[in-house]
Amino acid sequence: MAVEIFNPNPTIFAPVKSSKVSSKTDYLWLADPLEETRSDAEEADSEEPIDQDEIFGTFQLLFASPKLIPIDLIRSIADPEHPNTLEELRVVSAPQITITGNRVHVEFTPTVPHCGMSTLIGLSIRVRLLRALPNRFKIDITLKPGSHQSEMAVNKQLNDKERVAAALENPVLVQTLEQTLANASLRGQPAEE
Repeated sequence: MAVEIFNPNPTIFAPVKSSKVSSKTDYLWLADPLEETRSDAEEADSEEPIDQDEIFGTFQLLFASPKLIPIDLIRSIADPEHPNTLEELRVVSAPQITITGNRVHVEFTPTVPHCGMSTLIGLSIRVRLLRALPNRFKIDITLKPGSHQSEMAVNKQLNDKERVAAALENPVLVQTLEQTLANASLRGQPAEE
């Protein structure tokens, strides 16, 4: 069975560096020895704010090393049709992410207006964020207005809890999602030999 390619020759863009570098240092032990100890109750009650760079992807200094390590959520999700990331295809970028309180809105742009993979791409973004963000966040995933022929139908599918739950019960679809998400946190790390 031949699989239809919706965009056989996509334009590939160079990844954009994050506008922010986190200087947070992770220690070998659980806590920073110089930081005041907070009780578990205080830790649970505090809500740490997030920004679009944390959702899209940022770089962080780890173990007091001068090397920057990418901390990605959605920038390196693989495209289902091509061996490229969503960032390289400019399907999603940091300016397309809006965070208001406990609501995260991600707007993405398919590479062609008739893209049949738009629902799968949106579902990949949703699953990645559901796995990575605390439960307090409501996630909205939409297509960029005017970027797809079936924009309203795709948006309705991506933001309907029952449809998303039904899609995630399909083992073939879940396997495809896992393939798009497999390298999402490995960008910038050396390949295993």
